[in-house]
Parts: sequence; structure tokens; C-alpha cells
Amino acid sequence: MSPVAIQLPRNLFRYVFVVSWRHQIGLVSLTVITFLLEIVPLEIQRRVVNNLVKERPFQLVVILCAAYAGAVLVQGATKLGLNIYRSWVGENAKRDLRRHIIAYLRIARAVAPGAEARGVGAAMIVAEVEPIGNFIGSSISEPLLQGGILLSVFAYIVHLDRWMAAAALAIFVPQLIFVPLMQGAINRRAGARVWVLRQLGISTVGRQAASAEQDRSDVKRIDRVLQLDMGILKLKFSMNFLMNICSHLQVVAALLIGGWMVHTDQLMLGGVVAFISAVGRLNDPWGDLVNYFRDLNVSQVRFGLVAERVNDLQASSAPGIRGAQEVGALA
Repeated sequence: MSPVAIQLPRNLFRYVFVVSWRHQIGLVSLTVITFLLEIVPLEIQRRVVNNLVKERPFQLVVILCAAYAGAVLVQGATKLGLNIYRSWVGENAKRDLRRHIIAYLRIARAVAPGAEARGVGAAMIVAEVEPIGNFIGSSISEPLLQGGILLSVFAYIVHLDRWMAAAALAIFVPQLIFVPLMQGAINRRAGARVWVLRQLGISTVGRQAASAEQDRSDVKRIDRVLQLDMGILKLKFSMNFLMNICSHLQVVAALLIGGWMVHTDQLMLGGVVAFISAVGRLNDPWGDLVNYFRDLNVSQVRFGLVAERVNDLQASSAPGIRGAQEVGALA
């Protein structure tokens, strides 16, 4: 059955809702289960250490270790299912986009002048479907998963000791300031890079003959891409450096405050071990959230360009499209 041409929404998340809202509900359910399981190994780890310190029967330690292995296995299996499921959603979104583009190309070649040039231009759109589809599969579950892990782990840290949690939060707060600022600068450069590369591709594909002026314009675009790439890399590496420093400072704070509390019998050793392990688990989801918003910006720009191209193609071919539909050309 031939795909039918319809207007694509200009907003990426509207398209996500249209093509996958039922599956997004399933992904959200799996995501909630996954991040709630995140704190179970931490609590079991704390109890194992405390039982060793208290010299309780070793059989209890064996039982706790078996429970730890079981919890990790369940959590890993849930993550595996989540990753496979959202990859499937992303692949289906790619298929849907490709079908729509093929429908537009078929109509344009049949009813519109200059169809060959349009077909060549649309080939670039097909190439951009890949990263867009990859993002769609995790567009809702990824921020929910990483944000849920952050909140659940931090709630567990507060449960362990509010003073150590306050120290960790005080060191984490600067990241809430410099990360959005630096990420915003990266996003602006990434969006500009996509646009410049699109203009370079259009210039290259649409070239009919040698042109010194066009050559100079293309060289400027290539130089601009290099400039944007280096700006993105410098900002990204600088941000990662600052985030790693903050993460290590949190561990130092945990060792100092936790060590003092153990020394004064206000906290057991297992609590400090669990706290340090929990602090270590804050860094990965925070970094993944940063990467998500970076991908979100680029994907929105890419999808906006694809939707604009496809919808403009449909609008310019509207009379022919209606005629083709009337004679069954889309069947």
C-alpha cells in the first residue's frame, strides 16, 4: 500500500505524540519501575556493611548479597527491556517519516515541474531521518528516567543523613547555574551548525555550473562549520571538567562529614559507604540529562527543517496532489 501524504506538524513533540503516544505510556511505566529500583542496591549495600561491622551471623550477609544480586539482575533486565522498547519506537518513527517523504517525492515527480531537483533535495531529508528517529524513541522516557534517578537517589541521601545531603546539595547547586548557561551556548552553536550544513548541501546539490562566487560561499560555510565545531567542543569539555570537579568535591564532603559522624558514633560506617556510592550515581544521570537537552535542541532543528521542506513541497504541489488523489495515483 502506498503511503499517503499528510502535513507534518512543525513541533517535534507533537509528532512524537501522533506516531507513538500509546507506546510512550508503556515506556513511561517501564521508566518509573527502573528508577525506583535504583535505590534498592544502595540500601542492601548499606545493610551488608553494617552487619559486617556489628559481627552478626555471616548467613545474613550471604542472604543480603543474594538479594543484592537479584535486585541488580531485575534492574538490569528492566533497563534492557526499556532500551529495546524505545529503540523499537524510534525505528518505527523513522519508517513513518521515510514513508511520508517517499509519498511527497512520488507526487512531486508526477505532477510538479523540476521534480528531479526536488527529489535530489529530499534525499538530504532522508539522511536526517536517522538521528531524528533515534531521539524520538527516548524523547520522553530518557529525561523521566534520568530525572527520576536523580530525585530517588537524592531522597535516599536525605534519608541517610540530612547534613551530608545538605553538603552534597550545596556543591551540586553551582552546576544548576553553569550547566544551563554553557549548554545553552552549545545548543545555539549546534543549531547554527545544522543550518549551515543544510545550506552547504543545498548549494552543492543544486549547482549547475562552476561559479567562483558560489565556491567562495561554500568555503565560508565550511570554515563556519569548523568554527562552530571547535566552539562546541571547547564548551563541552569545559563543562565536563567542571561537572567532574563538583562530583569529586561531593565525595570529599561525604568523607569529611561522614567520617566525623562515624568517629563520634552518630552514624554507622555502612551509611557513609552507601552515601558515597549514592553520590557517585548522581553524576551519570545528570550528565545524561545534559546530553539529552543537547540532542533535543539539535533534533528540534533537524525536524523543523524536514517538516518545512516536506510541507512546502506539498503546498507547492497542492493542485497536482488533489488531481493525483482523484485518479488514484496514491493507491
